[in-house]
Amino acid sequence: MGSSFGQLFRISTFGESHGGGVGVIVDGCPPRLELDLEAIQRELDRRKPGQSRITTPRKEDDRVEILSGLLDGVTLGTPIAMVVRNKDQRPGDYKEMAVAFRPSHADATYQAKYGIQARSGGGRASARETIGRVAAGAIAKQLLARASGTEVLAWVKRIHTIEASGIDPAAVSLEDVERTIVRCPDAAVADRMIERIEAIGREGDSCGGVIECVVRRAPLGLGMPVFDKLEADLAKAVMSLPATKGFEIGSGFAGTLLKGSEHNDAFLPTADGRLHTATNNSGGIQGGISNGEEIVIRVAFKPTATIRKEQQTIDAQGAATTLAAKGRHDPCVVPRAVPMVEAMVALVLADHLLRQQGQCSFW
Repeated sequence: MGSSFGQLFRISTFGESHGGGVGVIVDGCPPRLELDLEAIQRELDRRKPGQSRITTPRKEDDRVEILSGLLDGVTLGTPIAMVVRNKDQRPGDYKEMAVAFRPSHADATYQAKYGIQARSGGGRASARETIGRVAAGAIAKQLLARASGTEVLAWVKRIHTIEASGIDPAAVSLEDVERTIVRCPDAAVADRMIERIEAIGREGDSCGGVIECVVRRAPLGLGMPVFDKLEADLAKAVMSLPATKGFEIGSGFAGTLLKGSEHNDAFLPTADGRLHTATNNSGGIQGGISNGEEIVIRVAFKPTATIRKEQQTIDAQGAATTLAAKGRHDPCVVPRAVPMVEAMVALVLADHLLRQQGQCSFW
């Protein structure tokens, strides 16, 4: 099922949206790492449903239980198992979807591939699966902070057609991001984003947007040439999240409009001999390897597939029918996806940090 990710810092998630619970097993976390368990819960609180008027009204506390891998809050070097029990289950909300495929959702393709699926809430295709990723990402964040002072921070850059254009990735803080329910650090633009989400939600429709993420104090030398380039692994990581449709790093697609002389990042001399560039169109990665500058990526999320408007579709036998979804769904997934993006970026960096140490630390 492709439910595992990473090589040395490796996670495996489990559970369905309306099953008994969801969770993750983290394998490869170094021993003797003192964990802030409340920080793990805080990350899950940023992801949980029902946290504001622009998210799904499903009420879940999402309290994490850590079953193994720790002694008095310190990692043992053994697998860390974490689980969150599902409490507010309503599989009855999905009766119509048991016989009609939701357009642009995973129902039809899962059924075609496996011949069976947990349709209530989308099963493994539900964003509820990301609970395990966020919990594991919270551990990866603490590992990175302790090892190299690395910080991973994301925010909402665009909702539908409303974009925040004046955000400085070098200056934005977590407090700036969390100040509004839409997680856009530009307060004036955030108010317009909230109004747009609410208006579209009242129509029974949905919208998407873009999340931007910065990695500060990224270790130099992470990533491998050819297939395991750091940006390639970052792209795979964030594009494995539900509803993602696009990935950019550094100048992204806008860089195609520049000439080489305009796009190249000139190297500057430094007192300590570390690499430093005058600009950062590369987004902190060159040749697939981090150069020590800030890593800046953007991730595009499509409109939520499950909407209340009636849509043309087919049933499991291929006959034409219509579907107007019931249940509790986000009119826009983007604000809740911010900690998910951070988690996947942190997992990639933690994995590559251990790989770098394993290959290049002897001499």
